[in-house]
Amino acid sequence: MDEIEVETVADPELRDPVLVEGLPGVGHVGKLAVEHLLEELDSELVRRVFADEFPPQVSIGDDGVAELANAEFYAVDAGDRDLLVLTGDHQAQSNAGHYHLTDTFLDIAEEFGVERGFALGGVPTGELVDDPAVLAAVTDEAAIDDLTEAGVEFREDEPAGGIVGVSGLLLGLGGRRGLDVACLMGETSGYLVDPTSAQAVLEVLEEAAGFEVGYESLEERAEEMKEVVGKIQEMQNQQQGMPTDDDLRYIG
Repeated sequence: MDEIEVETVADPELRDPVLVEGLPGVGHVGKLAVEHLLEELDSELVRRVFADEFPPQVSIGDDGVAELANAEFYAVDAGDRDLLVLTGDHQAQSNAGHYHLTDTFLDIAEEFGVERGFALGGVPTGELVDDPAVLAAVTDEAAIDDLTEAGVEFREDEPAGGIVGVSGLLLGLGGRRGLDVACLMGETSGYLVDPTSAQAVLEVLEEAAGFEVGYESLEERAEEMKEVVGKIQEMQNQQQGMPTDDDLRYIG
């Protein structure tokens, strides 16, 4: 196969489309967010992108059928407008691959008439967060006021080290193409899948892009994760309460 191949699955006309990207990353925040959109809203697979930059593997469906690693674009009915949702299970494995794939993603978005986009992800805090804030970065300073009203925070020098991967390059390369792109990043511990942060990001996206979505299933996943975290903390507390080797020397 070629280095990058785009498969056309469907070619619908989209209404005032907005690109929404959610690929694997910190806390799987962006990935969880777009999966929820696809579950809750009417969607149609429109493109598959195959690349030798993806890991050399296939996924196996419930029916036992194998599919080569790829990224997917879905057309999503969000009421008065459509969303063009980009998701997948992998990102590129090299710096050059990130650039080439992101350029391809932007080409596809422009084919559908996208002029505005949102990259979704997480920003690590190193600790559990009960009420995650949503940070943002934009390609155009004019977008800051509207996003601030939608509930995001712009913090100087955060996230530390910048934004890497497709989310960062959608800003950098998208901005060079004249696209209005924002990256929405929910605070997350960085070491657990975080549906609470995904919901926080989606709530901002709702306000910024002008659509509505329910959250019942995502809230259920958040409650399940809280139970897991509680059990982990309980185990840690029990371990901390156990006597050390030094303590044992003084027993008996």
